[in-house]
Amino acid sequence: MDTTKLEMFDDVESHVEGEMVLPGQTNTQQIGQPDFNTLDEPIRVTIMRDLKAVGIKFAHVLFPKEKKTLLKEWDLWGPLLLCTFMAMILQGSNDASNLGDGGPQFAEVFVIVWIGSMIVTLNSKLLGGNISFFQSVCVLGYCLLPTTIALIICRIILLANQSNMLFFIRFAVSMAGFFWATYASMVFLGDSQKPNRKLLAVYPIGLFYFIISWLVISHTT
Repeated sequence: MDTTKLEMFDDVESHVEGEMVLPGQTNTQQIGQPDFNTLDEPIRVTIMRDLKAVGIKFAHVLFPKEKKTLLKEWDLWGPLLLCTFMAMILQGSNDASNLGDGGPQFAEVFVIVWIGSMIVTLNSKLLGGNISFFQSVCVLGYCLLPTTIALIICRIILLANQSNMLFFIRFAVSMAGFFWATYASMVFLGDSQKPNRKLLAVYPIGLFYFIISWLVISHTT
């Protein structure tokens, strides 16, 4: 009797100690184990891989055709870089009579970009959007790239003696960045809304980028 129980226990134990294999997973691949291990690679390799991923997302914004990469592999590194760069450029636009150190302008950009993108995302979620919070913030942040390029061009134009013609050129460049940013964001976020609610979702996005474009014009005078 005891021998029979021992054999049954050994049989159960042999099944319990077997390796768990998920569908499409080999026996040598453990659950939760990544395809590569970043702990053993040099820091330079990790940084270069992340920078390459950010660069690929920037390319998708400039040529918004492929939608899945920016949504599936979301991150906030690109938006942080763009926001910091814009804040640093805009803070140098203080008038000579202003003794401030540019802090309000730097903080203003951060508040508008991050709080504004969160409000736009919340509006999208309230309208029934089927996209996650951080995916929406990622798209809105990466789509600041056209506005950032417009800011760089405007700063270069300001190096010349200003005239009405140059002002209209800067205005046209800023508006081009605004329209391109709005168009790119809608390419990525348009499918997340129901057809009868897309207009309600487009308006806050357009307002968000219009305010940033207005900062580009007003703070580069």
